[in-house]
Order: sequence, then C-alpha cells, then structure tokens
Amino acid sequence: MTSPAAGATVDLHLHSTASDGHLPPPAVVERAAAAGLAAIALTDHDTLAGVPAAVEAGTRLGVQVIGGCEFSVSAPWGEMHLLGYFLPGESLDLEEFLVRCRSDRVRRAQEMVRLLQGMGVSIAFDDVLVAARGGALGRPHVARAIVRSGAATDIHQAFDHYLGRGRPAYVDKILPSLREVAELVHGVGGIVSAAHLKDRATRAVLERFREDGLDAVEVRHPSHSPEQRARLTGLANALRLGRSGGSDWHGDQLTDTDHATIGSQQVPAEWLELLAARRPAHTPTKASS
Repeated sequence: MTSPAAGATVDLHLHSTASDGHLPPPAVVERAAAAGLAAIALTDHDTLAGVPAAVEAGTRLGVQVIGGCEFSVSAPWGEMHLLGYFLPGESLDLEEFLVRCRSDRVRRAQEMVRLLQGMGVSIAFDDVLVAARGGALGRPHVARAIVRSGAATDIHQAFDHYLGRGRPAYVDKILPSLREVAELVHGVGGIVSAAHLKDRATRAVLERFREDGLDAVEVRHPSHSPEQRARLTGLANALRLGRSGGSDWHGDQLTDTDHATIGSQQVPAEWLELLAARRPAHTPTKASS
C-alpha cells in the first residue's frame, strides 16, 4: 500500500448506488478527489459490486480505493453494522455469503411492502426495485418508494412513520454472528471494524467482540459526539483495537446526524496504514481490490 503524504485524510465509510447511495461508484470517487481525499473505502451494504468501477476511477483520479462492505450482524442489543476492509474482488465463499444476505434483503423488502399495503400505502414491490436501480435492497429504497407514493413528504418521515425500528412496517433481518463474518473476512485477507457504536461500546462489549474476531472500531462518525469519540479512542487503545472512521456518506440528498459530507470526519491516512498492518499475515499487502 502506498504511503500517503503527511496530513492526508481518508474516508472509510461511503455508499454508492450499488446499495443505498445516491451516486454511482465512479461519481463517489470523483467527489472524493474533489474533497482532496487520499483514499476511500467503498462500503456498500452486502455487496462488492461497485468496487471494480470505483477502483478504476481511483486509478484515473489518484484516489486509492479500498474494497469494502458493510455487513449486518447480531449483537447483544439486536443488530450491529460491521465494516469489512481490504476485501478482494473475487472470492467464491464471500460472494456466496453476500448472495444469501441480498436474498434476505429481498424477502425483507417484500414483507415491508405487504405491511405498507395493509396500511393503505399505494406501493408495489416493483416501485422499490425502481428506487434501488439494481442495487442491494434496503429500507432507504422502500422509503423512497413511499415518498414517491405521496404517503410521506421525505425519507425521514417515511422512517419515522413506517420503517424505523418499532414502526408498523419494520421487518427484522436474518442476522449472522460477528464471529461468522469475521472468520469469512479474515479468510480472504480482510479485517473488520464495528461501525457507529455510540454508547453501546462498553469495555465488556468490545472485549467480547475482540474474542469473536473484531479488529477495529469506528471512532469518527457523524453520530458520535466529541465525548463518545474520546471514550472510543481510549477503549480502542486499551484493547489494542485499530481505529477507523468515515462520513457514512450516501449522497448530498442525505445529510443528517448519522450521515455527513464526504471527507468531513478528517480521518488521518495514518489510520488506514495501521489498519492495513492488521491484515492476516499470509495475504498480499496490496490494499485496493
């Protein structure tokens, strides 16, 4: 992996139209270049489909692109997101696992549509597919279809009224364990970082996650307060976990307390180098996929 210039920054949590982002992968890289980022990780939900095009754009624009993915795993409180980094473009085991995850996303979206129809929302599953534009299905696609139906004024209202946890059209995922995903990712030469834990990241929780294969924790995220960042940094250092960070950017249409402008978290490029050093020793050192 090429060492970036001193003071360079990276963004290790970004989404494209390969899942629920608003821009195609090459356009995400273009925005990263415009923001002056040295490297990014494209971390779409349950898919690596956008990585090859992003890598190609990164080569052209001088932005290093890390093959990544955002997984959903079970946690003591229910669901946790886990970021996989340094993932290869071709792995039969990994792709078979992701196919199963995406199939469950289809089941979930279909069930949400059924529940919404029962509440009188004029929506069809095809409307969700149109909103997804071929990407891995997620609640944001259902939310966009709800907005287009006129049943909500914007995505936030769609979540507040229908799709948020505990709301009438919410449907749970079938979740693998952290250990299962960590073993899969380690087996293909990658590492895993727990995403946006906020106050759930107690020492006991992180110790348990580390035993299950956790390599790092996302310290810098739009949803983290300065106090949470400081506490997560202390825990990561004490438990010898790596640190990651990113904007969780989905596009300019979605910026709120959980999603910020690309590059806004000012993640030092040094963190990426330290994460790369945690990769299983038998794998190549090349970071892009």
